[in-house]
Amino acid sequence: MSKYDVIVLGSGPGGYVTAIRAAQLGFKTAVVEKESLGGVCLNWGCIPTKALLKSAQVFEYLKHADDYGLTVKEYDKDFDKVVKRSRGVAEGMSKGVQFLMKKNKIDVLEGFGKLKPGKKIDVKGADGKTTEYSADHIIIATGARSRELPSLPQDGKKVIGYREAMTLPKQPKKMIVVGSGAIGMEFAYFYNSMGTEVTVVEFMPNVVPLEDEEVSKQMERSFKKSGIKVMTSAEVTKVDTSGNGVKATVKTQKGEQVLEADVVLSAVGIKTNIEGIGLEEVGIATDRDKILVNDYYQTNIPGYYAIGDVTPGQALAHVASAEGILCVEKIKGMHVEPIDYNNIPGCTYCMPEVASVGYTEKAAKEAGYDIKVGKFPFSASGKAKAGGNADGFVKVIFDAKYGEWLGCHMIGAGVTDMIAEAVVARKLETTGHEILKAVHPHPTMSEAVMEAVAAAYDEVIHL
Repeated sequence: MSKYDVIVLGSGPGGYVTAIRAAQLGFKTAVVEKESLGGVCLNWGCIPTKALLKSAQVFEYLKHADDYGLTVKEYDKDFDKVVKRSRGVAEGMSKGVQFLMKKNKIDVLEGFGKLKPGKKIDVKGADGKTTEYSADHIIIATGARSRELPSLPQDGKKVIGYREAMTLPKQPKKMIVVGSGAIGMEFAYFYNSMGTEVTVVEFMPNVVPLEDEEVSKQMERSFKKSGIKVMTSAEVTKVDTSGNGVKATVKTQKGEQVLEADVVLSAVGIKTNIEGIGLEEVGIATDRDKILVNDYYQTNIPGYYAIGDVTPGQALAHVASAEGILCVEKIKGMHVEPIDYNNIPGCTYCMPEVASVGYTEKAAKEAGYDIKVGKFPFSASGKAKAGGNADGFVKVIFDAKYGEWLGCHMIGAGVTDMIAEAVVARKLETTGHEILKAVHPHPTMSEAVMEAVAAAYDEVIHL
């Protein structure tokens, strides 16, 4: 039986980052993976979807070339090539993780891992053979998958999850997207840009329901302007896949209606991968589909830890990575501070993009803060206008008493690359006045952050 200091179960952005940090800290480390290194994020999520979205963005530019004074007489898309490019990007990234494993002398144990008492783990390979390993510390990072609703069972062909949506054999003429979180909105944008007739069905009153209400309303306007049908306060109660396509019965406040499409994409959240991995045998406590951990990701059983989507924090790649690093640094005995989950940025990569961190305006008021709110539209930004991307705005929320930056919400082109300013500033407890006095470059989209802060303090110049 091989013995390690640390074994990580799962090689997604939580697992492989955790393994690398453990190796850097001098631990003899192994990672268990049943499929492809990089997990869902690199192979079926974050990375390949961005490749699809980039193709959609380029196609959109071609459609609107005339707006930029350019004439493009002939252009078209090759859906199959777009998908192949996306898969190529994913494969390249997965090979990159393979290189990092070798570079950091991390053993990759291929197969399905099952936890055992006594800090042991069985790994069943593709040949059916099982090998037992042990470690002083076992870290669970098995991630999550597409959640299925009883009213929306996935068959992988007519009712699909995000995985199938990335590799459809042919482009559908009509698609219904159920759920308007990041996954649903990104695929709705992609397929609409490619020419598919898309309808988004959202159970909550607003699309991207976790975002600030003003962002949600702007997103709905932008989607409708691009030809996407949006149904809010609506629920798919049943689907009929017996015919050539799909008939989805949608319950709305005005009654029921039946939508017809070639395919339905279910994007209603995720289900953690905690079944069959030995939690019950070891005695690891769970609650509502999540593994219970403390601030340092220790479970109730010494020597077993959990990070990423299987724990109660936000199910985001960057959260999983941060949790894994903190977990192994704590194991090493380093001084670490618990993660502030109210300072985690969230990003949606459709067009316009959405990025946010901290309190929404509503949440700040409910928390009892007396607030100052500033908003700057990209329609007043020289860089946005020059780039032909004037949709959207930056909104900031400050505590009126102490100047604490409570929240930042952005919608527009490239805002996912801008949100880090707010994250770092909030981490450093920066005040609104300090942001105002930090000179921002002109002309840039990032000026809108400074201008929004200026608006909060009645000092805005360009509005």
